[in-house]
Amino acid sequence: MAGKRVLLADDCTLVLNAAAKLVQESFEIVGMVSDGSAAVDAAIALEPDIVVLDISMPGMNGIEVASKLKKCGNEAKIVFLTVHQDTDILETCIAAGALGYVLKVLMESDLIPAINSALAGRQFISDLSSLRN
Repeated sequence: MAGKRVLLADDCTLVLNAAAKLVQESFEIVGMVSDGSAAVDAAIALEPDIVVLDISMPGMNGIEVASKLKKCGNEAKIVFLTVHQDTDILETCIAAGALGYVLKVLMESDLIPAINSALAGRQFISDLSSLRN
């Protein structure tokens, strides 16, 4: 699936750069943004195959971004990259159209499989239970 286009959105520069480093080996990064409004604008303008979204971003959160993109007919697959280990938030993300839900602490092992699964139309969800005490 090399050559697929990815847009990354996260308000933390360290996470954005770490995600880019992981993704650039297998995919073309078409944009990197740090807030929700910019993510919507970039997804519409750049037409990526995948949008990797943080949930908690300024301006517009990732769930709102996913919902807005879905409503306007954008066909990019959505993968959330998040710190939230909450099944209610997970369900909200799935309802907003997400195919992937990756915990930031599992990004190194889970992000590429999540993107590949989403591109194939399959769901990928990090194991939320593995991190709980």
